[in-house]
Amino acid sequence: MLQQIAAMPGGIRLFLVYAIAILAGIGISLPYVIDIAIGAPVSGPGVVVMVLLAYTIFTTTMVIQRKQVARGLALGLASLTLPLIPYLLALGLLPQAIFMAVLAALLFRGLLRPEARAWLSEE
Repeated sequence: MLQQIAAMPGGIRLFLVYAIAILAGIGISLPYVIDIAIGAPVSGPGVVVMVLLAYTIFTTTMVIQRKQVARGLALGLASLTLPLIPYLLALGLLPQAIFMAVLAALLFRGLLRPEARAWLSEE
C-alpha cells in the first residue's frame, strides 16, 4: 500500500487528504444530524450530509482503484471548495478564504495535470 501511495501524483494525494478531511467533518457533524433525525426522520441537513458522505466515499474508492471516472467525480468534489470562498469573504474571514482559495487552486491544478489523468487510467 505504501508503494502505491508513493507512486501517486501529488494532486491525487492532496485530493485523498481533502476527502479524508471531508469524512472527518461529516463524522464530527453526525451527532447534530442524529439529534435532528430524532425529531424529524427526513431533514435537510441529514439528507445533505448523507449524500455528501456517499459521494465522498464513492469518489475516494474510485480514485484508489484508479478508475477513469474518478477524475470527473474528484473534480466535482473539489468544486465544493469554490462556494466557500465568497461565503468566508462575506463573513469577514479573510485568512480562511485565502486558505480555501489556495486549496481549491492546488486541488484543481493537481487533478487537471497529465500525471493525474495517466494515474486514473483503469476502465
